[in-house]
Amino acid sequence: MATGNAPVYRIEDYQQITEGQATILFPKNNEVFYNPVQQFNRDMSIAAIKTWRDITMAARMERFNKSTNPTKVAPPTTFAVLEALAASGLRSVRYAKEIEGIDHIVANDLLADAVESIQRNAHYNGVSPQLLRANEGDAISVMYAQRGKKRFDVVDLDPYGTAAPFIDAAIHAAEKNGLLCVTCTDLAVLASNNNSETCFAKYGGTPLKAEFCHELALRLVIHSLQQAANRQRRYIEPLLSCSIDFYVRIFVRVHDSPLLTKSVASQTGPVYHCRYCGSFAAQPLGTMQPGKGSNYRYQIADGPVVDRQCATCASKQEIGGPCWLGPLHNRDFVQQMYNAVSAGGAAMYGTQPRMKGMLKVILEELNDVPFHYTLTQLCSAVRIACPPLVKVNSALLNAGYRVSGSHTCQSSIKTDAPTQVVWDIMRALVHEVGRSPKIEAGSPAERILAQEPTASVSFSLHKNANPESRRIKLVRYQVNPEKFWGPKARHTEAPKSKRKDQAATADAANAEPDATDANGSGSKKPKTCLGDNAD
Repeated sequence: MATGNAPVYRIEDYQQITEGQATILFPKNNEVFYNPVQQFNRDMSIAAIKTWRDITMAARMERFNKSTNPTKVAPPTTFAVLEALAASGLRSVRYAKEIEGIDHIVANDLLADAVESIQRNAHYNGVSPQLLRANEGDAISVMYAQRGKKRFDVVDLDPYGTAAPFIDAAIHAAEKNGLLCVTCTDLAVLASNNNSETCFAKYGGTPLKAEFCHELALRLVIHSLQQAANRQRRYIEPLLSCSIDFYVRIFVRVHDSPLLTKSVASQTGPVYHCRYCGSFAAQPLGTMQPGKGSNYRYQIADGPVVDRQCATCASKQEIGGPCWLGPLHNRDFVQQMYNAVSAGGAAMYGTQPRMKGMLKVILEELNDVPFHYTLTQLCSAVRIACPPLVKVNSALLNAGYRVSGSHTCQSSIKTDAPTQVVWDIMRALVHEVGRSPKIEAGSPAERILAQEPTASVSFSLHKNANPESRRIKLVRYQVNPEKFWGPKARHTEAPKSKRKDQAATADAANAEPDATDANGSGSKKPKTCLGDNAD
């Protein structure tokens, strides 16, 4: 196919697909497939890398200017990128053409036909082989080969299915303060209770079929990343964690800090969830107590935080995790990224409206509160129709608590109010609209309503009950972009000797072929939480 460094190809043998500033040649026999729905993933990744670059370069220059070392050397102003599972090379070509300051990109894939595709697309887009370096190799071996060498400033993992086999090597390959971008598409494992044993084997925690299942999926993946980093005396800081369509996409900064690893136990633990009413409680495995000076005392936490039966409805509790209980995002990072995306316009990002909507909702989220309720689930538990979401939000705000939505689920209610207060509000709603005659004696719903309220409830409209993202009519939650928009089929044209889990890597994040959806129903649509007047 190629002569020297210049690949030889006939344009008429390929279909041309333009995304961003790149035009990619895809063989008409679909040698390496393309999923247009994944443009959002790539747009978000480009914006995240640009934001990380700006923050990192500014920090490097600040440290350089403050240094009094007479022999100090100016810090590097460029950075290296590894796309470990590059497939067609679309993502790497876009990075090369749309992100300034990259020294070089290594676009790796196990398959020879994918490497040829990368070389062909780089050449067609005028990207030099010095800037975009196509490499044929096993992703794990390539990442571990950085031992004793200059690591990559940005490592991107976008596999077909789970990223679990690659996480340890990716943590190893990331430079200090570098950016690690991870996609996992196996939501049938991460966001349902159909494959709990598989989830535990891959991520070290068990999922729950709860209203907050997609947030738990994010926290399970972050937990897996954190544990891999801690084993290498490193610590990962979540910058942006997104639940998108049929996958999760997570951006973390990698720190070389054995000291920070001591705080992980206090930010990790199981979550207890009531199977009927959906009440939940998180249990950190450790505590951090102030010690002498700026030091902390790290101790084992007391527990358990709940009884065997739910205090609200006396139903059984189930346990998920352990998972990451700390912040999902760095607000300064997300704010800077949102500002840049807003200024860039649709000419820079084809999916800009959705990017702005998701980033704005993330900015509004209570970042220090793990998990959420949904309006539909709360109302279902006490057998009433859903009121407007702003009414419940107002009641929580009037009681002196904070409240927000979650980008992971429509009609979500994330609040720092105690569980008892949330159910007092629901009892007040039942008192206002009338009790359903369908509530049976001795049922969980009756047990909820039989409890006396512990707080007064006011449904007066609060000025902050309606979030800004909704008032300015941003695209807050995903709608189906096209017919049959979900995961595409796995590429199987490679020789059987190379057909492994890594073989069919792709820019498009796709669910595993035998996966059911997050609801365990067998369809490929993501779980949504919809309700009357929800959003």
